[in-house]
Amino acid sequence: MSNRVLLEICCGSAEDAIEAARNGADRVELNSNLFQGGLTPTIGALRTVKRHADIPVMAMVRPRAGGFLYTDIQFETACDDARLLLENGADGLVFGFLHADGTVDAERTRELVRICEGRPCVFHRAIDVTPDWKRALDTLIGLGVTRVLTSGQESDVFFALDTIKEMIEYAGDAIQILPGAGITLRNVDRVVAATGCTQVHLARHRTLPDPSVNNNRSIYYGGALYPPEDSFDITDGDYVAAVRRRLNER
Repeated sequence: MSNRVLLEICCGSAEDAIEAARNGADRVELNSNLFQGGLTPTIGALRTVKRHADIPVMAMVRPRAGGFLYTDIQFETACDDARLLLENGADGLVFGFLHADGTVDAERTRELVRICEGRPCVFHRAIDVTPDWKRALDTLIGLGVTRVLTSGQESDVFFALDTIKEMIEYAGDAIQILPGAGITLRNVDRVVAATGCTQVHLARHRTLPDPSVNNNRSIYYGGALYPPEDSFDITDGDYVAAVRRRLNER
């Protein structure tokens, strides 16, 4: 179907990605540590996905949490990770590099595009903190970036439908616009109708118990935010399947 909307699922583990693939996702973005917005996944996670799921895997290249102004060592790490991910089966890369003023770091972006060697390369939501998204898109188009993941410079796509539509119209055929952040089963129809997008990006998880730590709850292994350690999240396959059906019914 020419009007079929592609469904990309944001995943934090190999199991997330495999569950998404089993339930109708068209593509996955593979990360680690979604709690901090998604960091570079392990090679083991990538290879496991490729063994168990026949689905395009876009691998995140993000060497640390926080913003997108990296030290030289952090950027060197990102480049090494990028090469290893591609060598081990990644179908493309997701990344974002900015200057201190929030503008796109064209030199570093160009290097990641070069490493991709023609495979899809995605500039992620770093674009949502740039001072001028049109200028940012112009830069990314000139560098040969395939796609931009964006919430329209709002915390939630649903608050930026007009901006997303404008981005899509401005980009034309020069670069793909992938809306993501806050898209749900309840609003995906409206997001597609209001923006004219041909692909969407979302995440949805369910929680499973991990009773292995329950003998001594005074022991804690994490950082100051104290996320739960007696449970873990996994992609909600039923939800992914429901979104796929909703998109198919349009």
